[in-house]
Amino acid sequence: MNRTIRTIDDVLALMDQMFASGADRWTGNASTWWDGFYADRSKPVPFFVPGPDESLASYLDRGLLRPGRALDLGCGPGRNAIHLASHGFEVDAVDLSPAAVTWGEERAAEAGVKVRFVCGDAFTSAEPAGPYDLVYDSGCLHHLPPHRRVSYRALLERVLAPGGHLAVTCFAAGGMGSEQSDEELYRDGELHGGLAYTAEELRWLFSDYAEVEVRPMTGQPPGGPLFGEPFLLSALFRREPAA
Repeated sequence: MNRTIRTIDDVLALMDQMFASGADRWTGNASTWWDGFYADRSKPVPFFVPGPDESLASYLDRGLLRPGRALDLGCGPGRNAIHLASHGFEVDAVDLSPAAVTWGEERAAEAGVKVRFVCGDAFTSAEPAGPYDLVYDSGCLHHLPPHRRVSYRALLERVLAPGGHLAVTCFAAGGMGSEQSDEELYRDGELHGGLAYTAEELRWLFSDYAEVEVRPMTGQPPGGPLFGEPFLLSALFRREPAA
């Protein structure tokens, strides 16, 4: 069959194929790559630490977030999901990598908290099922190609409750990640390790949400209780209830 485009999902799947197979970090086919990434838990990877993002801890300390249902999107080994659960949230945590999910389940058991871990692609499956009061993303958005921002926003539209919050931590322009334009990324067929965003780009991407805070992450000392790297940008937005 030569005519394969009928829906938006067909278009998005076709555009996925415009990137080299080795560049894929976002579809179900990327699970093997991520499993390899998480195979050695002793690697000096900054976010392998057990502590939560300093921005998440700050939101909770300042009362900007209150317990409810939370989705940890691209949860990795579950450090933020576990922190949310320890503060009274009912947490679903989704990741492509079985190795990351297994590690997260082990950490949750050690911490004595309940987190529902799901292994899969949140953008193309029935999981997760909202509504959620919080969607938390630490490191997912910057691994998506430009066209998958459409999928990302569609997921938020489906699962984020009116009045709920979106928290995003991603590569910061000038700190880490590719600053090539969207058009250049398609010409290269590569994401170059992830995309950098400016504060203004995040504000534009989520311009239909109310901004609570957008700032660089505060660096944290090695071995401290929290995770924070200044090459990352943290943002908190609120989805306003319908008028």
